[in-house]
Amino acid sequence: MKIELKNENELDDYIICHRCNTLYHEIEIAERSKALCSQCGSVLYSHNSRVLEQGLAWSITGLIFFILANSFPIVKINILGSESFITIISMITSMIKSGYYLVGIFVLFLILIFPLMIFLLYILIFSLMKMGRCEEFTKDFLILLANIQPWHMSDIFLISILVALVKLLGMADIHIGISFWTLSIFVLIDIYLTRSIHLGDLWMLREHIYHKETKESSCAVC
Repeated sequence: MKIELKNENELDDYIICHRCNTLYHEIEIAERSKALCSQCGSVLYSHNSRVLEQGLAWSITGLIFFILANSFPIVKINILGSESFITIISMITSMIKSGYYLVGIFVLFLILIFPLMIFLLYILIFSLMKMGRCEEFTKDFLILLANIQPWHMSDIFLISILVALVKLLGMADIHIGISFWTLSIFVLIDIYLTRSIHLGDLWMLREHIYHKETKESSCAVC
């Protein structure tokens, strides 16, 4: 089916299913409802008038728990009277000092830098869109978020910690540190944000916010 458009701005009224690539015309939906693809059943977009407030609150909370997770020991291991405390930063430093430079750098980015960047970007995006400011910046931030989000692997890191602890249970006394629990909460918040607020929804919300701002005022300056 061929669709003729008068200008490129009309493309904003259409949405493509990310799974089967079926094209749909965007329509208004009720509060807290979802639009589903008729072909594969995937969620196309949803409507939640409080998504900015909720997203900002969860992003700040997640950032706090991420900082706590990197500030205290994850576990304390006692082997034959010898105690050692393991933190995320000390683990990365140990890898680099042992000569595993490439592995250490990868771990640094995947479980430290990228997660921090993602939650900072969430906070910036939600804050700017809530204020209706800096349209171009929100566009750049959303593109950057889409590029680095697949490389965020805190959940895999948490699973690897659990596997290592299970293997060490019979060999040493293990005491779970506060960072283990804060990291677990951070991962849960990250999963919730990713599942409940899709990037496509943020792009659509951005278009609606700044389109409305443009209609109301022609002097929206960042």
